[in-house]
This record gives sequence, C-alpha cells and structure tokens, in this order.
Amino acid sequence: MATLANAHAVIEEMRHVRQARLYRPDPVPEDVLNDLLEIARWTGSSRNSQPWHFVVVTDKEHLRQLSQLRTPINWMADAPLAIVIVLNGASEMSEAYDEGRVTERLLIGARLLGLGGGTAWFAAPEEERRAKEILGIPAERTAHSAVVLGYPTTLKDHRPNANTPGRKPLSEIVSHGQFGASKA
Repeated sequence: MATLANAHAVIEEMRHVRQARLYRPDPVPEDVLNDLLEIARWTGSSRNSQPWHFVVVTDKEHLRQLSQLRTPINWMADAPLAIVIVLNGASEMSEAYDEGRVTERLLIGARLLGLGGGTAWFAAPEEERRAKEILGIPAERTAHSAVVLGYPTTLKDHRPNANTPGRKPLSEIVSHGQFGASKA
C-alpha cells in the first residue's frame, strides 16, 4: 500500500473541509471538474454497483430553479456549478450509503483542488419530483442531493440560523473496547 509523502498535509486539509455556501462567480475550469468527476467515478459503492449518474449543472436558470425548492438551499442560485447525484433507485438503503460516500469524496476533492463545496438536499417527495423535472431525470431514478461547487468567498455560514462551528473532543465521542470505556 502506498504511503504519501504529504499524508499529514492531506489529513490537515481534510480536517478543514467545511460547507461553503457563498462563491465567487468564476467558473470551475474543465480540467478541475473532470478531476472531480473521476473522483466520483472511482468512489466505492455497495457491491461495486456504481448506482450513480452525475448531472453537471452550470446553467444559471437551472441553478436558480433548484435553489427555490427549499429556503435553506437558496444560496445555490449564486454558485457556478452543481453536481446532482442521480441514483438507480434499486436499493434505497445501500444507495443512501453510496450517496453519502460520493458526496463526501467530492467535498474532500474540491478542498484539495482549491474549491469549496456544499450539499443541497431535495429530500421531500415534491422537491425531488421538481428537481427531476427541471433536469430531465427519469421518474424511476432517485435524486435527493447536489454537491454545489465553486471558489468560496467565505466558509462562514451566512444564514440566520447558522450552525455552531467546532467539534466535540475525542474524549466525548470515542470509547475503547466497549461503549463508554476510556482508554486504559
């Protein structure tokens, strides 16, 4: 197994992946987008089913329409790019797991390539139906989310109900041997 000479630098960058919701208008270069799509393509999936199709959305009107599906994702309208994750719809449980994996890989890849990214959900049935209609996605497919990408102007959550930043200490979230046991 390969060991990267800069593994600690990569880990440090991974620790700084944050939800970006405000972007410069600059387009994402085609080579950077292709790198991200390759990252997505090579993401592991349940039983190597690769249940996804990726819809690259750069059309401002489509981004605006998608952003209006739910108030919490209205920031999507000003992004230069979104990748909508379309799943086969064959296995809800394994595809939900696969969707999470590919989403996180795209967000990490975006960070390593100098971009910021955020996730937007179309979880309610009417929101998903409308998103599929906007993008011409077949009804039998699943499309719950988009990874929104661009060059961030800030990583601070600008929304009125912003989340509290930071992380719990390891001592609160890690047990050794049995749940609740501390390291000997």
